[in-house]
Amino acid sequence: MPTLRAYVPDQLLAGGAFHGREPLVVRDGLVDRIGAVPPGAEVVPLPGRLLLPGLVSAHGHAFQRALRGRAERRGADAAAWRAAVSAAARRLDPDAFEKIVRFAFFELARAGVTCAGELHDLHRDPDGRPYPDPDELALRVVRAARAVGLRIVLLRAATARPGDGGPEPALARSVEESPALALAAVERLRAALVADPLASVGLAPRDVLACPPDWIGALAEAARARDLPLHVRAAAEPAEVAACRAEHGRSPVGLLASLGALGPTTTLVHAIHLDDADVAAVGAAGATVCACPLTDRNLGAGVVPADRLLAAGARLALGVDSHAEVDPLGEARALEGHLRLVRGTRAVLDDPPGALPARLLDAATAGGMAALGLPGGRLEPGEPADFVLVDLDDPSLAGADTPDALLATVALGMAPGAVKSTFVGGEPIVEDGWTTPGRPTGAELLADFREAMAALWRAS
Repeated sequence: MPTLRAYVPDQLLAGGAFHGREPLVVRDGLVDRIGAVPPGAEVVPLPGRLLLPGLVSAHGHAFQRALRGRAERRGADAAAWRAAVSAAARRLDPDAFEKIVRFAFFELARAGVTCAGELHDLHRDPDGRPYPDPDELALRVVRAARAVGLRIVLLRAATARPGDGGPEPALARSVEESPALALAAVERLRAALVADPLASVGLAPRDVLACPPDWIGALAEAARARDLPLHVRAAAEPAEVAACRAEHGRSPVGLLASLGALGPTTTLVHAIHLDDADVAAVGAAGATVCACPLTDRNLGAGVVPADRLLAAGARLALGVDSHAEVDPLGEARALEGHLRLVRGTRAVLDDPPGALPARLLDAATAGGMAALGLPGGRLEPGEPADFVLVDLDDPSLAGADTPDALLATVALGMAPGAVKSTFVGGEPIVEDGWTTPGRPTGAELLADFREAMAALWRAS
């Protein structure tokens, strides 16, 4: 049924500018205009609210929500973390998997995320056998996201062999015999999701160690031919870079460039351990780097050189990755905060002066949408009406009494609890922290999650 609504907050941030109490007019899920309310529109007053573009997590592994707070002991390095992830992955049946993933997506929605990129790399049963429906788990990921109300891009991973960045003991659930199998899965998923405008697919060769060069080249060519986003984990760890150089005589970024896999529709995930030639290549290609600073901090992986990448011409997006924390704007401020620690100065990304808050917000919104091959993220006419409502009376925003101060405070100091409602396609999916009618309730989601977690960790 066609809808036409005018949302009237106390403050509207759209198109990179504040518009005061001007209405955001939404027609059939898209931004129609900012300003005059057309005849017949339903007017929705939003007193005490700031309306912002929806936040985007461009990279995540939702089932890893099961690992939060675990593997945090001394000596639990990145290899130990991967072993813990693999142990969980081996035990998850489809029902428990879906319950955990759905709860993770609910947490994203509560935090103001309207669109999630999910790198999905569990394709088979724990013994490595295909399910009767070979896309069983992928479709459950999409179903979980849509049950909560999120826009979802399923980044279908391809894995050929073990590697330092691969899922290791869980490889039986991930490894395939050829890139053709991954491409066939993508085609099936595209056909299955064609009727849902809020669900789409991308391609993700897992990384340069898990996929040999011929796989990467074939998948990159297929992504271009199908106009799909291509996501690749790259330069996340020194060991990965060293192994790639030993095998191929190039860095991961250099190898991707040589294979035609580095371009404007490519997103490199993590991209921490880059030399000057890598940074120049990423920038020259117009590629995106999806930084995951809170997960990188949790793993002690390092700091993405966001300042050098931006100067070279790259674009930034953000992802919650392991779901160790769910704070999308916390990811944005960690991007800047980590650089302050390693550069020994403040406002590292504030170039030109005054650009820092908008730059961080762009990485958390429009940068993520672009990385996922989608329009939107700025609430401009014609874009998806994905937005969040923030409580202007939240203590974390106190004192922000000018537009510049408000933007800076949101980007650099707003508490996650200030987000009160999340809208996708102009419709609320979370209000006052809980799901809206017609969706599984928060109590149901929590009960299912607890049941799945109890079964999972009893098995350990």
